[in-house]
Amino acid sequence: MKKFTQVTGIVAPMDRANVDTDMIIPKQFLKSIKRTGFGKNLFDELRYLDEGQPDQSCEGRPLNKEFMLNQPRYAGSTVLLARQNFGCGSSREHAPWALDDYGFRCVIAPSFADIFYNNCFKNGILPVTLDEEVVDRLFAETFANEGYEITIDLENQTIKTPSGEIISFEVDAFRKHCLINGLDDIGVTLEDADAIKAFEAKSRKESPWLFDAIG
Repeated sequence: MKKFTQVTGIVAPMDRANVDTDMIIPKQFLKSIKRTGFGKNLFDELRYLDEGQPDQSCEGRPLNKEFMLNQPRYAGSTVLLARQNFGCGSSREHAPWALDDYGFRCVIAPSFADIFYNNCFKNGILPVTLDEEVVDRLFAETFANEGYEITIDLENQTIKTPSGEIISFEVDAFRKHCLINGLDDIGVTLEDADAIKAFEAKSRKESPWLFDAIG
């Protein structure tokens, strides 16, 4: 999993509430578990004017020019600014996969659906919850300033805006540790690899018949 320490990037505004996981990555694209290749179909129903199909090339597809990801000012965005209850709907892990594959490293919103929120941490994306008034102000500044860029510092749990304003945010200490060190669930387990091997060696010595049965 990619580490997250500090990210500076352009903000893309998703100015709608209750964006569900089917809107983030529509169901017809959920045929792979490779975690990659989903970025081109992120927000597919909003980005394109036709209905996308699996394995279809997106080159030449008619674009919805009103959608923010199709506007030059938001090209290369790595921070997604969203509204309430972002990531609601099904528990599909493909949603953070698609966001990550597109290039987003952080999502800021007043609230998130619980499962989506947890899945983000497991896939190297930092979800930041801020008060709605602060999010409103960030939306206003993003719309007013082309190339609006902020810096998210996970170590210090701060967001720095172009004006120099510092916004603090909360994050669970264990999840913070995992993101900073690039640890998913397997990576966390492997931190104790030596202890696990020692336990297995002791068990093999004390109860060899168990291992014979397994072998």
